[in-house]
Amino acid sequence: MKALIWQGTGKVGIETVPDPTLLLPTDAIVRVSSTAICGSDLHLLDGVIPSMEKGDILGHEFMGEVVEVGSAVRKLKVGDRVIVPFNIACGVCDPCKRGLYSACDNSNPNHRMAEALYGAVSGAGLFGYSHMYGGYAGGQAQFVRVPFADVGPYKVDSGMRDEQVLFLTDIFPTGYQAAVNCGIQRDRDVVAVFGAGPVGQFAARSALMLGAAKVIVVDRIPARLKMAEDGGAETINYEQTDVLVALHEMTGGRGPDHVIDAVGLEAHGHGPGALMDTAKQRLRLTFDRITALRWAIMSCAKGGTVSMPGVYGGLVDKMPMGAAFAKGLIFRMGQTHTHRFLDPLMRHIQGGDIDPSFVITHRAGLDDAPQLYQTFRDKQDHCIKVVLDPWKEPQAAD
Repeated sequence: MKALIWQGTGKVGIETVPDPTLLLPTDAIVRVSSTAICGSDLHLLDGVIPSMEKGDILGHEFMGEVVEVGSAVRKLKVGDRVIVPFNIACGVCDPCKRGLYSACDNSNPNHRMAEALYGAVSGAGLFGYSHMYGGYAGGQAQFVRVPFADVGPYKVDSGMRDEQVLFLTDIFPTGYQAAVNCGIQRDRDVVAVFGAGPVGQFAARSALMLGAAKVIVVDRIPARLKMAEDGGAETINYEQTDVLVALHEMTGGRGPDHVIDAVGLEAHGHGPGALMDTAKQRLRLTFDRITALRWAIMSCAKGGTVSMPGVYGGLVDKMPMGAAFAKGLIFRMGQTHTHRFLDPLMRHIQGGDIDPSFVITHRAGLDDAPQLYQTFRDKQDHCIKVVLDPWKEPQAAD
């Protein structure tokens, strides 16, 4: 089969690799019909997430048709059309029983690697996201093996288009959980969202669905800010405006009641802190560039929430903990418990509250993925979200 392969820092390519096979009775094989490039895939491309190996298959946003099931699979059958959450959960451990699927105890066989790095117990295994998170092959391929097939895959009605439901595998629940974590008081609270990438877009629209009186999105890319405005948000271009002053003025001096950091460990920005973060990351002296997180803490209102769906990879420094402590901020973070949100978000889609396909800017075949990784990373051609068809034949050159 064809698959998108990590070939080293800054380089991915399409290769022919063996088809996946069932390894355990609880596995299923899915023929992928649609897959997407996620912003967190760019952290792998840039080499800031450790434990990638050449030959790894990337991709954790995908859906398709079940073509084979293991002998112990009871809820799926061949021919079912499914979306597959990006995180892998066993469904029977204590965290899974409490709905904390991204903290599954049993799905990451390499948990000791993450524990050695972080000094704490590890989260669930993830599709296509380093050996530290299980070493599972990802879904930017024509087929993928899905472990714990009775727990993760979610059946989809045949009447719904792939583009309506594909993003339930990650970015829609991730943005939604970030807004839920804010505990928004309807018709009162102001929510600021740092980062107008795909997760930021869904976080902003989710905050409005949950009743926020105002949502303010901060970014530097005009096309992304325009998309946020189309969804009902106000915006700040931080390259044109002092973001802390603007947020102060737009909230009557109190600051946003809740702030969502939808950027994570590769934040851009300006000032001495941003320059030092960039230099230290290039020298591998730190994992994370935290300009967005600093702004989030500094701008948030007293007693507010800093919600962090953006990915962080390790230890951080120059984090304004004094400000956070003085204002009594609440921090909520972590990988998304995707499975928990599938039913309610599917109802929002079926009810016409939102069509997640609004975020798509590029559609292509899998063969075009290497170039589109560069386009997405470098924010060229107004690229916000790429959807790939693994079966689309490449176009012949003129």
